[in-house]
Amino acid sequence: MKLNSFLAIFSFCISFGQDEFIEYNQYILYNNLNLEMRPIVGGQFLMGSPVNENNRLADEGPVHKVEVDSFWMAKYETTWDLYNLFTSRSLDNLQPKFNSNNEVNIDVDAVSGATTPYVEMSFGMGTDGFPAISMTQLAAKKFCQWLSAITGNFYRLPTEAEWEYACRAGSQSSYSFGDDINELSDYAWFKDNSGNKYQKVGLKLPNNWGLYDMHGNVSEWTLDAYSSTTYLKSLQNLSKNPYTKPLKLYPRVVRGGSWKNSHYRLRSASRQSSSKQWKKQDPQIPRSKWWHTDAQFVGFRVVRPYLTPTIEEQNEYWNN
Repeated sequence: MKLNSFLAIFSFCISFGQDEFIEYNQYILYNNLNLEMRPIVGGQFLMGSPVNENNRLADEGPVHKVEVDSFWMAKYETTWDLYNLFTSRSLDNLQPKFNSNNEVNIDVDAVSGATTPYVEMSFGMGTDGFPAISMTQLAAKKFCQWLSAITGNFYRLPTEAEWEYACRAGSQSSYSFGDDINELSDYAWFKDNSGNKYQKVGLKLPNNWGLYDMHGNVSEWTLDAYSSTTYLKSLQNLSKNPYTKPLKLYPRVVRGGSWKNSHYRLRSASRQSSSKQWKKQDPQIPRSKWWHTDAQFVGFRVVRPYLTPTIEEQNEYWNN
């Protein structure tokens, strides 16, 4: 009886229907890895920071109106417990059979996997329950493709607009909880309280939409290419589901600030661009396309759009 109940729960989690827009826990081949997904109801918001916000940088403006569709977002940053399943590929031969009800039906063996790094990539900061770090944006995208193949649900990185919308959680202040820097330690790990390392996910308070560590701990990859003038193009009209498609390897956008950053880098509107300097210590020739040896502050979390994109769009999100 217990086995039948367990299989029923697993079946529900692997093929969760889009007609029910509620929180769910994405099991992975019978394993509960705390991939809890929060429903984020779409809507409009003002993206960017006003000119009078303390410590504002020029690339955060002008403020412009954006609309995003509904999506689920992971409550927590992706942990090593989960990411190492992708790097080891130990579950691939257990992939479920084709199911026409799945959002994704691809052979997991066709998904490229990250090469083994030449150093231990947690750099001694911890793995069990800690956020995975130092992967390239491509590696994070390929993790999403692998996760989609294993579960049958479509996962990807958030766009920059989706990320800020979810981070703000209905707020328009510097941080999701307000403007008082004295409250930041209740919500975030950053330079002042991190002990010079990342911490286990979910230990601080969540924002109003139940998302943890949107400020600090590790910075998070988004899908977008970085440009300091991106927002100027969206100023005149309502921008719906904006996405700046990358056309070259650098720079791309990470959000949220990290354990290494000062408080102002953790603001909801703060943007950071990737750099080839993040591979400075990589001794390989050519340098790895999977790992950033010098970006021990970068991780990611996944989203699942309420409306499943076409196969062509799925491949664009995973492979660009």
